[in-house]
Amino acid sequence: MTDKDFEEPQGDDEVLPGDEGSEAQASDPESQEEALTVEDILGAEQSADAAASEDAVIADLESALLTDLKRLQAEYANYRRRTEEQREREIERAKGEAVKGLLPVLDDLDRAEKHGDLTEGSPFAAIGEKVRTVAERLGVTAFGAVGEVFDPQHHEAIFQQPVPGQEETTVLEVVEVGYRLGSVELRPAKVVVAVPAE
Repeated sequence: MTDKDFEEPQGDDEVLPGDEGSEAQASDPESQEEALTVEDILGAEQSADAAASEDAVIADLESALLTDLKRLQAEYANYRRRTEEQREREIERAKGEAVKGLLPVLDDLDRAEKHGDLTEGSPFAAIGEKVRTVAERLGVTAFGAVGEVFDPQHHEAIFQQPVPGQEETTVLEVVEVGYRLGSVELRPAKVVVAVPAE
């Protein structure tokens, strides 16, 4: 053991049994009666000004939190709406890409029908009907018929034919049918346009 220098209590520095320092005073039951308790602090009366200012602060905090909550709800609603719209656009785009591969087949079926190669009951006619049914089930619709009013947004004019007595530009002949998938135009209709003769 090492020698330690301890000061011996001298005269007035002697520690008495009832005088053991601040820790002993804190645990002394007589001193606890004089100290404030939590109930005393919570039960203390507040002045009217202090209560009013505290109520105003609480009201301001509640208002700020409510505003934040409404903003977050609106942001989330907008996020969900945008996500749903984007998902629907992506589904239509993917279907459109898949259907674009069918368009030449549908064109060949139309040409075969015009030339009389799709006779009723033939195997080729049955296959053609199945392909058209698949396209319809996917939501593909054909447009561009003779007599329609020419619309440059949906028709591609490959030739203009002056017609006497014609008052407005209409489709005179459909060279290639146009196709839509829902609201997406896959291909414009290629048409010959009848224009008024001068």
